[in-house]
Amino acid sequence: MAIFTGAGVAIVTPMKADGEVNYEAFARNIEFQIENGTDAVIVCGTTGEASTLSHEEHLNVIRFCVKQVNGRIPVIAGTGSNCTETAIYLSREAQKAGVDGLLVVTPYYNKATQKGLKEHFTLIANAVNIPIILYNIPGRTGGVNILPETIVSLCEEVPNIVGVKDATDNFVQYAKLMALAKGKVDVYSGNDNQIVPFLSLGAKGVISVLSNIAPQQTHDICAKYFEGDVSESARLQLEAIELIGALFCEVNPIPVKKAMNLMGLEAGTLRRPLTEMEPENAARLEKAMRSYGILK
Repeated sequence: MAIFTGAGVAIVTPMKADGEVNYEAFARNIEFQIENGTDAVIVCGTTGEASTLSHEEHLNVIRFCVKQVNGRIPVIAGTGSNCTETAIYLSREAQKAGVDGLLVVTPYYNKATQKGLKEHFTLIANAVNIPIILYNIPGRTGGVNILPETIVSLCEEVPNIVGVKDATDNFVQYAKLMALAKGKVDVYSGNDNQIVPFLSLGAKGVISVLSNIAPQQTHDICAKYFEGDVSESARLQLEAIELIGALFCEVNPIPVKKAMNLMGLEAGTLRRPLTEMEPENAARLEKAMRSYGILK
């Protein structure tokens, strides 16, 4: 059984003006997600600025999220690193915190071979006994790509590696993965503009940035598809395309934090080296939000 099906939010980590984590706002944002149909919370991923959290902050954010969610929906913690030992440490601590699963990104900077990737992920998986979703995002990892054959092999050979978040922007590779997987790999779209195409080939859902500001709508894209109403699912996907484009007109999570702040959801500041949106991009985002109906 998949850790979740549907739309899981890649939730932001709210920050105070001084750069500290804003746990009060985080609690409110988690409640907003649950009240509006989100199917899972993915904490301390790319959108959660995990790369600029200290290890202590990283784990405290995970612990807080688990406590706040309190078993109502699955919590999946990002625990990847370019250092295998660090990823093992974070993964073990996240398991102790009570998460339902882990999201482990491809090692960045080191540029591991496929053999190295297999060893890396296998060592992490063997250190815990909860499900792991691989996170394949070459654009963030120096072009390192987990090949379909490697993903399928890992899911076949390592019992608790169960799937992958695919953010490769390579639909041909995704189709090959699904052909090889034969139902053995739980796949989630890592791109909000490709939810319905991914579902059409058998994906379980999406790990979504859009869900931070439109949780019900993103949930509904998946739910309508699973109900068999593909035309309505596609309509909802296309309705969101302009907004999704605006959410990625600068590097994530710069735009989504801006969008949340415009909505009064208190995402707060960004950790450096990320900076606030350029004025012209902020205007584009605001216009798209008004057109979509989530900003008056």
